Amino acid sequence: MAEHQRQSQDPGHMQPRSHQVVKAATAATAGGSLLVLSGLILACTVVALTVATPLFVIFSPVLVPAVITVSLIIMGFLTSGGFGVAAVTVLSWIYRYVTGRHPPGADQLDHARMKLASKAREMKDRAEQFGQQHVTGSQGS
Repeated sequence: MAEHQRQSQDPGHMQPRSHQVVKAATAATAGGSLLVLSGLILACTVVALTVATPLFVIFSPVLVPAVITVSLIIMGFLTSGGFGVAAVTVLSWIYRYVTGRHPPGADQLDHARMKLASKAREMKDRAEQFGQQHVTGSQGS
C-alpha cells in the first residue's frame, strides 16, 4: 500500500493502464464526434449554397443596389452623427473658454494668441517705419 502511494505521488511514474485506456477512449470519442460534426456542417453549407446561389443570381439586380443603398445610408447616418458630436464638443469647449472655465488646451490657445498679437504689432511697427522711410526718402529727392 505504501508503495502504491509513493508511485502515485511520483510525477514521472507511469499511470496505470486503465487510466490511459479511459483517457484514450475519451479523446477518441470527443475527436471523432467533432470530426463528424465538422463534416455535417460542411455538407450543410454546400447544400445551402447550392440552394441559395440561384436565388442570389435571380435577385442580384435587386440585392446589389439594395446593399449599396443601405450601406450608403448607414455610412451617412454615422458620418452625420460623428460630425454632430464633434460640433457639440467644439461648441461646449468654446462656451467654457468664453465663460472663463479654462477648458483643456486653453493655455496653448492663449499662448498662440499672444504670440500672434506680438507678431502683428511687430509687423505694424515695421510697416510704419517703412512708410516713414519711404515718405522722407521721396521728400528729399
